[in-house]
Amino acid sequence: MDRDQFNSHLKILESEFTQLEPEVSETLHDPDLGVEGYVVVWNTGISVGGPVERMGKGGTRITPKTNLEEIKMLSRIMALKNAATGLPLGGAKSGIKADPDMEGFEHHYRSFARMCKPLLFEHGGVFGGFGFDMGARPEHPLWVCDELGSTRSFTGKPLHMGGTDYDKEGIAGLGVATAAKVAMEYDGKTTQGASFAVQGAGAMGAAIIKYFSQYGGVLKAIADPRLGGTWFLKNGASAELLGALSDSDFIASKALLENGDYQHDDDLSQVLYAKVNILFPAAVQDVIYIENADKIHADYISEGSNNPSSNEARSRLHENGITVIPDFIANPGGIIAAYIELTSTISAEENFKTRANVENAKTETINRISENVRTMMTLVRSLDIEPARAGRFMALQNLIR
Repeated sequence: MDRDQFNSHLKILESEFTQLEPEVSETLHDPDLGVEGYVVVWNTGISVGGPVERMGKGGTRITPKTNLEEIKMLSRIMALKNAATGLPLGGAKSGIKADPDMEGFEHHYRSFARMCKPLLFEHGGVFGGFGFDMGARPEHPLWVCDELGSTRSFTGKPLHMGGTDYDKEGIAGLGVATAAKVAMEYDGKTTQGASFAVQGAGAMGAAIIKYFSQYGGVLKAIADPRLGGTWFLKNGASAELLGALSDSDFIASKALLENGDYQHDDDLSQVLYAKVNILFPAAVQDVIYIENADKIHADYISEGSNNPSSNEARSRLHENGITVIPDFIANPGGIIAAYIELTSTISAEENFKTRANVENAKTETINRISENVRTMMTLVRSLDIEPARAGRFMALQNLIR
């Protein structure tokens, strides 16, 4: 296949994908509690013939500003992500418009779980259930599984409930770190001693720091509002600081940063412009755009957060020689772990003793993402095309078929 054939085929696939509409798009209300939530299932046809037929799956976003349009956008991304990963699983997303730390939130979440019941896969619907996303807390699966009287409709559960505990284990971050490693190795480079910067020190960023450091990377910049801005680590991070950041211990991390030989900047965006080998945007969406793309000096970007870069920015970065591994190729570790939970036949008791689902999810994440990044890089380097276009081609081939 040459470049013209690739572009022609991608255009056809894009046209077919554009015509798709979500199979389910629901706004759910509990007027007594003032709860508003959303469930969107974008597609399920890709799951036909698999172990969970006619299911769409994704996490649950919880912010005061989330709305149906955001959940639709995220559900559509999940459709691409799941397809790009090669999973026989449609894309979905759910969300609650609320502050997860507000008083009485448990009642809101439980109400949302009750309203979703008819849509859930275990009750004959196409919605694969709840999971971890922005705003998630460790107690959420406990509430939902108790409310539903079942553990089948929440993924990322603790080990004793048969889950992978993927937020705590940082399986999504493991995938993002692995994506960067494989892309570098494809180009004949090593991660040993490779400098990296991370925007966002939450669950995703913490896991990236942990796993990419294990791959030999040297953390040179970190930013998070809970750390007070951007920090530049000229000589890398101490073992104690790496441990605190990997554990998302913000109190200890901030104290170590303030008392160490590190440079501080109040501006959170400055981490994006660090001169490093790898940049990991792992905070929120829309942080890299056409106006700031030329200020980025990394050799590679591995997208940890959903939709951190605009399409125009990705094009400019490619023109500037920066390889951007798009979110739907780099960060599907969470959905891979969810798939392991959904299809596992291991009992909760055995899982708690052996950590079988966790280890299976980590292995599957490394294997699937490594294979996908190598396939993507082959298209990128052989045809001189943008990585996001190569990734979309891979995803749409699976999804449309």
